[in-house]
Amino acid sequence: MASKQNSHSVLMLPWLAHGHISPFLELAKRLAERNFHVYLCSTPINLKPIRKTFLSGQLFPSIQLIDIHLPSSPELPSHFHTTKDLPPHLMSDLKTAFDAAKPDFCNILRTFKPNLIIYDFLQPWAPEVAREENIDAVLFLTFGASTCAFLNHFFENPALEYPFPAFQFPGMERQKIIGFMYEISNGVSSKERYLGCLASSSSIVLIKTSIEIEEKYIDYLSVLTGKEMVTVGPLLQDPTNKDEDTVIMEWLSKQEASSVVFVSFGSEYFLSKEEIKEIAYGLELSKVSFIWVVRFHGGESIRLDEALPEGFQERVGKRGMLLEGWAPQAKILGHTGIGGFVSHCGWSSTLEGVMFGVPIIAMPMHLDQPLNAKLVVEIGVGMEVKKENGRFNREEVAKDIQSQASQTKRISTKAVSKT
Repeated sequence: MASKQNSHSVLMLPWLAHGHISPFLELAKRLAERNFHVYLCSTPINLKPIRKTFLSGQLFPSIQLIDIHLPSSPELPSHFHTTKDLPPHLMSDLKTAFDAAKPDFCNILRTFKPNLIIYDFLQPWAPEVAREENIDAVLFLTFGASTCAFLNHFFENPALEYPFPAFQFPGMERQKIIGFMYEISNGVSSKERYLGCLASSSSIVLIKTSIEIEEKYIDYLSVLTGKEMVTVGPLLQDPTNKDEDTVIMEWLSKQEASSVVFVSFGSEYFLSKEEIKEIAYGLELSKVSFIWVVRFHGGESIRLDEALPEGFQERVGKRGMLLEGWAPQAKILGHTGIGGFVSHCGWSSTLEGVMFGVPIIAMPMHLDQPLNAKLVVEIGVGMEVKKENGRFNREEVAKDIQSQASQTKRISTKAVSKT
């Protein structure tokens, strides 16, 4: 472990989801490169893969991983102290258990005595503990500014028209989009947690985006919150080299430039059987080559061939590659053979598509994804697949994939800051 002498120390506490831990880790790398000593704090189950891969070579000796311990119970054992493979009905229990880790977090602060705490949007108790220990605390938002501005506007001005035409939604659809913020856990809604975290942040808030992508939304969010929004860039992970990637990259290298669509719906959204079949038929009808990452919930015992339409793999043949569970997304998107990205529009995936110049075919599912899809269309980096009665259908999927494939052109991203 590197010496802390002549360096400032920062303790980081992300929410217990991969989509939050990953940008916190990338920000930790940037801080470590600038002579900060960083403590990245999370549950053992979340830190386990980081310990195995990223830090095994001691590339960043000034980043120290710190376990925070949540109370376990028969309903929420330690392997569920993460959102990965967490049964949906236990999400409220996980937030409650995270709240109960406040005393352990207090002990961590007293032990390591950081100069600064960087925390996430669901734990207003973190800056509260920091104040008690006379430590400055800054909120780090891993959502886009357009999403946060949308939420803040309707939380504070529900009857006032939203000033950005690209983000107009019917009332019922709008309520559905922001509904997840009204979920209650431990007697507190996610909305109250989020607004409490915003209010408790120092005079600044860090946000994972860039001015080039979201300038007007950054400015509006700053007005709504009374805080200066400090952008930290997209925080993309560097592509890694693994032996199991060889087959994928060799297959891609045999394809024509921009001829393949990459299909992935993130690490924590699991398609229903109906959604899998509509996407499969859409890919089949499109006649376009594809790489499709299919994920199943860890608690489910489903075979890939059982979830797909009968005979699908035989009919698409060599023009399709199916991957189950995981894929080197950054490496795939960076390959010249990729000409389109069928995505759920999670914020990290959206930024990866933009930064690699791959046009996005947006199929948003929930949470902030419908808002990110609107941004994709507004800034001209992709299109959104239309729904019919609230559902995606194979014809629309095929049509948009074919439309993108006919353009076979990547998007210039030279104007977008990477850090």
